[in-house]
Amino acid sequence: MRDFSSCLSEHATNISETTSCSKNSCISPTVTPSTQNVVVNTYKTVLSNHNHIFITLTWTNTSSQSQSLTILFNDDQSTTIKLNSNSNSKSLVKKSKGAKSIVSHSSKIELHYDLSAARYQSGPEPIDGYYLLISIDSQIALLLGDVPAKKLKIKNRTAKSSLISRQEHFSGRAIYSTRARFCDGGANHEISIRCVGENEGLKCPALSVIIDKKIVIRVKRLQWNFRGNQTIVLEDDDDLVVDLMWNVHDWFHNPGLGLGCAVFMFRSRSGIDRKLWMEEKMVERDEQDKVEFSLMIYAWK
Repeated sequence: MRDFSSCLSEHATNISETTSCSKNSCISPTVTPSTQNVVVNTYKTVLSNHNHIFITLTWTNTSSQSQSLTILFNDDQSTTIKLNSNSNSKSLVKKSKGAKSIVSHSSKIELHYDLSAARYQSGPEPIDGYYLLISIDSQIALLLGDVPAKKLKIKNRTAKSSLISRQEHFSGRAIYSTRARFCDGGANHEISIRCVGENEGLKCPALSVIIDKKIVIRVKRLQWNFRGNQTIVLEDDDDLVVDLMWNVHDWFHNPGLGLGCAVFMFRSRSGIDRKLWMEEKMVERDEQDKVEFSLMIYAWK
């Protein structure tokens, strides 16, 4: 069986355009944006004893499930903390305020949270008006939102944490929009992925990737060029190199199932002379390597 990277590279056509465009010229108002229903963020936290903890937050709000937040530590299912909406409402914020704690491998993990006044846009992840504070053995492991000072006083040390990966799931098949920082302290980039027919028609679908209102990739005849990769250089982030891969095979070659999912993957890397990340062997990173960030967008029909 061939590996995933070889499948993506075969028969792909890469077309790169670095042209500026206005919002209206990049995205037609006649095209309906897709709906974001799941967001998965993974943070790498380094404690004072040099232990590495991976904290994964999954925000969910779909038509088939109630709104929920699931927190997982080091992919260990026994460390799951889950906040669900109540039975009378799909809104998670109706009752989400308080604290929870668990014990894992002799370590005490505490969660303090308040989502009762959280404000959302179109997705399941709040944008402000909330806080989450996670501590491990009385050391702050992760801070999100606006944490009250009184919550900080009960802790005495703050670990170093970085967002290393983000997954976003969308329903719909036209425009997928998000924002992302590809490095610590970097610019917050506006990203749009557009998959519609040429000249807004239904035939000859094309792929356009737009970052900060600049078209960085345009692929015509997407039904034939359904897998590929492209390297992007972000000038606003000191010429940071970002690799993009796309795989829309199931949209065109998995008919009748209604479950076709396209995948768009962005990942930063530290130098332009390095190999594409999908061509590298899956080996454990050295602790001295720079933190790299990956963004994956799953687009469901």
